[in-house]
Parts: sequence; structure tokens; C-alpha cells
Amino acid sequence: MLAAARELMIERGNEDFTLQEVSQRGQVSIGSIYLRFESKDNLVRAVLANGLQALSDNESAMITDLGRQCRNLSEFVPRYVEAYAEVLRINAPLLRLAMARAEIDPLVSSPGKEAAEIAVRQSTSALLRYVDEFGGSDHELRASSAHHIIFATLARQLSLGSTSESVTVYDWDLLKRELSRMCLAYLRYQS
Repeated sequence: MLAAARELMIERGNEDFTLQEVSQRGQVSIGSIYLRFESKDNLVRAVLANGLQALSDNESAMITDLGRQCRNLSEFVPRYVEAYAEVLRINAPLLRLAMARAEIDPLVSSPGKEAAEIAVRQSTSALLRYVDEFGGSDHELRASSAHHIIFATLARQLSLGSTSESVTVYDWDLLKRELSRMCLAYLRYQS
């Protein structure tokens, strides 16, 4: 049921599907769907919750892997931007739907905010492993700000929380490279 609903949502880019379509695609009865989910809204919420959990799991695994691979800030930041961009790109179709639904549904927005806060904490903590390479003071603020800048830039380019018409055409690889350079310079800046 969840897989069939997810496929339909991603294919269409919206929640415009019927439970009959889920029943046919998932080869389950309508009764089975209603036994598990009281409504289509609850099915959509479950699909989005699973998607947010998968995104969170991907982010955690990415941070863990990078922590093992990177010896310094110069290695970490570009690899982090590259890996995070890929995680977001892969999850973007469902993330777009979650962000749109979150605007009107607190049962989606609340877990979405929690997932975003976890991502900020994980990223900040990962960057702070290299705090001896930071410039200036208030290192936690710098690490958190770097994450927010990276996320906002990548999210904008992937049309997360905005329409695709509002995105400026920009070379994806160039964007990631320059974003890495800017964040490294910011983190090391002596103020």
C-alpha cells in the first residue's frame, strides 16, 4: 500500500490519486487499505513519514561515512556538500510533496521540523570535529550557519519549497564546488 501510494505520488508530483489506484497498483483490496489507514490523508501522511525517516537515515549514514573518511576540514566540506546534494537530490521528489503538505498539515510539519533539526545538529557536530581549523569565535554558530547555507542553496536549486520556475539554471557541479569553497572560507575566516 505504502509503496504503491509513494509511486503514484512521485509519478504525479502531487497527491492526486485514488485509493482505487493504490488498490490496483499494490494488489490489495480497498478494505485492506481502510483497515490500516482511516483515510487517504492518513495514507499520504504515512508515505511522507516513511520518506522523512529514509531521508534522516540517509543523512545519518552520510555523516558517519564522511566522519570515517575525512581527516580535515578541507576534505570534509567538499565531500559533505557533494554527498548531501546527492541525498537531497534522490529524496527531492518526496521531499517536495512533504514540504507542500507541511504548509497545511501539522501532522506532517511537526515531524518535518524535527527531522530538519536533527539534520542541523548532526551537520553541526560533524563540522565541529574540525573546530581546530575554524577561524574566529563562536564556532558552533559558524558550523550551524554553514549547514543552513548549504541546505538552503541546494534546496533552492532542487525546487524544495519553491517552484521549478523560480530556480535559476546553474551548473549543478559548479554550484557544489563553489558552495564548498565559500563555506570553507567562511569557517576559516579570522574575525
